Amino acid sequence: MQLTRVLFIVLIASVFTLASNPFSKMDDKKRGFIGVDDCVMCHKTDKQGKQLDIWKASKHANAYKTLLTEEANKIAAEKGFTTPAAQTADCLKCHASGYNYEASLLGKKFKVEDGVQCETCHGAGADYKSMKVMKSREESIKNGLIVHESIEAGCVTCHNAESPTFKEFNFQTAWDQIKHPVPAK
Repeated sequence: MQLTRVLFIVLIASVFTLASNPFSKMDDKKRGFIGVDDCVMCHKTDKQGKQLDIWKASKHANAYKTLLTEEANKIAAEKGFTTPAAQTADCLKCHASGYNYEASLLGKKFKVEDGVQCETCHGAGADYKSMKVMKSREESIKNGLIVHESIEAGCVTCHNAESPTFKEFNFQTAWDQIKHPVPAK
């Protein structure tokens, strides 16, 4: 009886944790990633706010590359991992997208090496990438686009004390460096 009660409590806690995680939709491994090169076909212009330029200038664009350094491998080893940082799921979960997806769900232009990219925060884009779908916010969301109620809650899923290189995270300062709104018409 006691074991059943404990298992029930663990199950309920897990459900609430997933529901409260703004990136929990990212665990939907049925949607395919298309990659930055496909996203920017529409999101690089002045009219769209030059999101590509903002991303390229950010640390997110180089997040995967940091895992290729000797320093990253040293940190991974100190944490007890036996694989290089760039092959360690606990490192990749915050430094790359799509690393744990089947190849059939990764588009021809998708590269894990692009690090923290559009689809890391906005969801795998294969089902919402078309102009027809993107013209409707409702249809985009129905097809996998993630629109965050709390951007900060999404950011702190990686920018937190679990990271071995964590330093104080000031959301507003960080957001000011990477925000990428579509300009008002």
